[in-house]
Amino acid sequence: MAGPVDAIALTRELIRCPSVTPADAGALGVLERVLSDMGFACTRLPFGEGADRIDNLYARLGTGSPNFCFAGHTDVVPVGEAAGWTKPPFGAEISDGILYGRGAADMKGGIGAFVAAVSQFLAKRGSAFNGSISLLITGDEEGSAVNGTVKVLDWLKARGETLDACLVGEPTNPERLGQMIKIGRRGSISARLTVHGVQGHVAYPDRAKNPIPHLIKVLDKLASHRLDEGTDAFQPSNLEVVTIDVGNTATNVIPATAAAVLNIR
Repeated sequence: MAGPVDAIALTRELIRCPSVTPADAGALGVLERVLSDMGFACTRLPFGEGADRIDNLYARLGTGSPNFCFAGHTDVVPVGEAAGWTKPPFGAEISDGILYGRGAADMKGGIGAFVAAVSQFLAKRGSAFNGSISLLITGDEEGSAVNGTVKVLDWLKARGETLDACLVGEPTNPERLGQMIKIGRRGSISARLTVHGVQGHVAYPDRAKNPIPHLIKVLDKLASHRLDEGTDAFQPSNLEVVTIDVGNTATNVIPATAAAVLNIR
């Protein structure tokens, strides 16, 4: 059994894998190697076909109950304009004690902490503990999330495996480590709103119907509406407009349609 894992070193190795959904870019391979050295039985679980194929990893140490599971994801959101970063997004550079890179917080840093904590536990206890330790790591959290955790859970159910407790390492602490622990999530709803108009030349607006002003008015009403008051455990729900698309490449044409994508948390 391998010795204790360095959380920072592992996190940096994971960050250097540009695993923007649905690409894995070697991230799960890094975890599989480290966990196998620690004695975990690792199973790669690909779901989907072609370009939509997603790799997932389930690793378990022990066969008994209870099964304590660490859950997370190695995929990350796109970097946007890389030139706008002060550090390379996949460079995993450390400057003034801060680790920079896409996924450092969400959530390759959490996975590095998972594995390091388990390695320290095993260094003290060895395999002489009751129950099992497992990791459920998906590559499909930041995307459509249809070929990730849900299908892995279906696979576990078909095998008769149960997760008795689960810890997710998402970044929830706003100021300092250990500040809060969430007991669940609010959920997520995405929607696409399309307004149809009539295309025409800007010199003859009376012969066209511009959908953009109407879309803006609708979005303003949606954004200003208070959805709920929240609960004791969670803040109020929030709606964000994440993109507005017209697809107009001309400056003298009124477009036929305008669309927006919304996300509610």
